[in-house]
Parts: sequence; structure tokens; C-alpha cells
Amino acid sequence: MKTEFRNLRKLRPGGERMWSLDPSQKEVLRFAVSCRILTLMLQALFNIIIPDHHADAFSPPRLASSCSVDQLVEGLLGGLSRWDAEHFLFIAEHGYLYEHNFAFFPGFPLALLMGTELLRPLQGLLSQRSCLLVSVALLNFLFSVLAAVTLHDLGCLVLGCPRQAFYAAMLFCLSPANVFLAAGYSEALFAFLTFSAMGQLERGRSWASGLLFALATGVRSNGLVSVGFLLHAQCRGFFSSLVVLNPLKPLFKLMASLCLSVLTVSLPFALFQYYAYTQFCLPGSAHSVPEPLVQLAVDKGYRITGGNEPPWCSWGLPLVYSYIQDVYWNVGFLRYYELRQVPNFLLATPVAVLVVWAAWTYVTTHPWLCLTLGLRRSKDSKKTLEKPHPGFLSPKVFVYLVHAAGLLLFGSLCMHVQVLTRLLCSSTPVVYWFPAHLLQNQEPLLRSVDTVPEKLLEKNSPPGQKAPRNCIMKLLYNWRACSPVTRCILGYFLTYWLLGLLLHCNFLPWT
Repeated sequence: MKTEFRNLRKLRPGGERMWSLDPSQKEVLRFAVSCRILTLMLQALFNIIIPDHHADAFSPPRLASSCSVDQLVEGLLGGLSRWDAEHFLFIAEHGYLYEHNFAFFPGFPLALLMGTELLRPLQGLLSQRSCLLVSVALLNFLFSVLAAVTLHDLGCLVLGCPRQAFYAAMLFCLSPANVFLAAGYSEALFAFLTFSAMGQLERGRSWASGLLFALATGVRSNGLVSVGFLLHAQCRGFFSSLVVLNPLKPLFKLMASLCLSVLTVSLPFALFQYYAYTQFCLPGSAHSVPEPLVQLAVDKGYRITGGNEPPWCSWGLPLVYSYIQDVYWNVGFLRYYELRQVPNFLLATPVAVLVVWAAWTYVTTHPWLCLTLGLRRSKDSKKTLEKPHPGFLSPKVFVYLVHAAGLLLFGSLCMHVQVLTRLLCSSTPVVYWFPAHLLQNQEPLLRSVDTVPEKLLEKNSPPGQKAPRNCIMKLLYNWRACSPVTRCILGYFLTYWLLGLLLHCNFLPWT
């Protein structure tokens, strides 16, 4: 079975190399595509049969008339435009007209514009908004499938256990943040760029990794935290070179690399803040705004470009993003800790428990590794020669766990806590690696994949029906034979996968 997870390089008759997917990658790709198709079908169904809730959400007026084809597209794909997705669609269509639009980074709207350019032949038939909706469906379909394949590749590099990498990628296809990977949100693109950057760094390609992390920062603000991966990799390389007689040269090189990494990853964020400054704080930056959008600003109290100078322009460090989060979304330290927010805390509890459990398991297994910040594996130098733990307990996982724990801590204290689910599920592989670790080690149907599972699965299958090949489907197919841990993991993933589609696509509160 080891060959099942080996990357294959095939040779054509002339000796030319032809890359191909191995069986596990093909299965991940097949399952990801199937889940994306099912997601689009279900959101369309729920959008049609369930009336929309009248939510106090951003809802700009439609400036262009719609035809019957536009109404058909809205009926089939309108569920992808709910809540914050409307901001991304608005920015892609009209640009950054309102101050609070700057809470949403430009990476995903730019991708949508590129998608609509590819749909130019349809623009005579569809309105701009319909083209944007089609672009959302196609691009996030592509990004989420690529993210699953990239996560599988990253898992093989970091975990050293192809089986766990495979399980993790399959779980990503059933992500609790599924609806945000399909709707007009930036999570799918961010996950793809982030996992790709991590994979490039594991291969020692620091420049490619830094570029991808920078692109991810242009998609979501929490991409800034990813600079820690570059810094940790550079520090690890520095400490491994301390044996040389003259440490000044490696130290100088380290400081230069650290500064360059920070500048590279933070550059998109800085440029975006500067662009906002030019729009609101410099004279002569006003743009022509359609009258219906001006009226919306008057009715809702939105600040538009060319109006009165906002207070953040006079700050020593004029960051519009900080101002928007504070004033428009009331984001701040412990501001969400109110009795009425208890349901939202309950929504975020499963993913928080998952990360805390993962951190506890790892720290108790590698206390010295954690105390030395992942720079040394053992107190005893002789022990460093021992074979490391495979899978989730691999020493390479340390920096990923710190990243996940940092996001959890910051999100729990300073953000709207229900956002934790999509924040973590699109940013860190730990939320998939640890459940994969639990499945492999605590699920009898998967513990001995070479012999036992197939026999057990065939035995527990209904008469006359063949057990499916997909490992996740096998577990679902034999739900009663699964361990309690497996039921909890799959129950959580599937419940959030389905409830997100049911609620979010109809303007009902979700994470």
C-alpha cells in the first residue's frame, strides 16, 4: 500500500518526463470536485425553497436592469452573495466607494474581475452582477479544489505520513467552513495561497514562499501572521550554523533576511492602507459616484470618497483598517464578551476545542521541543539522531501549531468569535491534521488499512451492496461500527458543512 501514496513520475517512450497524480491525489481531487458540485446544488436548492431572512446586511441598489437570464442566475447562484459576499461583489463592480469597503482586501475582488473578463462573450447576455456571480461560483470551485490538493501535498511534506495527509485532505473537502469556501468570500483563495506558500517553504524555496504569503496578505489581513513561518525557518537555519567560528556573518544575514521577510509579506497591507489614505485624506481624490449609491450613503450614514476628512487621517499611523474594525464592526479586546453572544461562542466551541486539544497533545509529547521553540528536538544530543515521530507529532508540526494557537487566541479575545470557524479552517492545516491523526490512531476501521478495514467494511456492508473506496465514505457507510471519536469528528464536520449552506445562503445567522 505504500506505493499508493508515492508521487509517480512516468516516462514517455522518448524518455520525456510526464507528471501524473498518484492514486491518493486522484481520490482527493475526485472527492473535492464531488463535494464542490454537491455544495453548489444544495445552495441553489436551499436558496429556491427557503425564503430569505430580512437581515440588516449591506444591500446596495442594482443599477442595471435584469433580464430573465439574470433572474435565473440569481435564483441558482444568489445564495453565494449573502452577508459579506455582497461587499466583495460591490467592490468588484464599483470599486472602493465607501469607507467600510476597505475592511475587505482587494485580492479576491481582483480575481473576480479577471474571471468576468474570461466571461466577456457572455456579457451581452448577462449583466455585470450575473457575470460576477458566475465568476464567484467557478473561481471558488477551482480555488477550493486546488486548496485540497495543495493541503495533501503539504501534509506529505510535513507529516511524513502519507496516510494522515490523505485523511486530512479528505476532511478539508468536508470543511466546517464549507459555505465560505463556495460563497463570494476570500477564504478559498486564501487557503490555496497559504497552503501553497507553506509547501514551497517546506521545499526550501523561501522566495516563492514569501511571494505567495504576500499574495495571501493581499487577500486577507490575517496573512500578516504567516510571516512567522519565514522567520522561524530563517532562525532555524541560523542556529544550525552556530558551530562556525565567526557567527557575525550568519547573524548579519539572519537580520537582513528577517527584515526582508517582514517587508515582503506586509507590503500588500501597507499599499492597501496607502491607497485608502489617498482616497479619503488627500485633496482632489473624489470620484464620480452614481446617484443611487450616494443616496444609500446618506440613508445609511456611509462615508464616501471626496466627503469630509475622516478622523483616522490625522493619526500618526493612519490605518483605515483599524478604524473600520473599531467603528463599524466594534472589534476590540474582549468587546464580544457579552451575555447575548453566548450562542456565537457555542458555535465557535468545536473548532476551539479541536485546536486546544491538538496543542495539549503536542506539548505533552514534545515538552523540550516546545520550550526551545522548535529549534532543538531533544535535551540529549544523542536523541536527536533517533527517528522522529511520524504524522501529527512530527517536530515539523510545531510552527504550524503555534500559528493555529496564535490565531485562536487572537480571535477569541479580539474578534467576533463566531468567525473563528472560517478563520481557522481557511488558515491552518492543524484543524485537519489533528482529526486525521485521531482517525488513524483511534478508528479500528482505519488502524490497519492493509488488511483489517476492507474485511470489516465488507462484513458490515448491507447485503448486495459494495463498500465505497473513499475512506471517509467508508466510515459514513459503516457509521455504527465507527468509534465515538470518529463519530464526533465526522458529525462536527458534516453538521457544519450542511448547516452552513442551509442558514448562510438564506441570510440566516451563521459563523
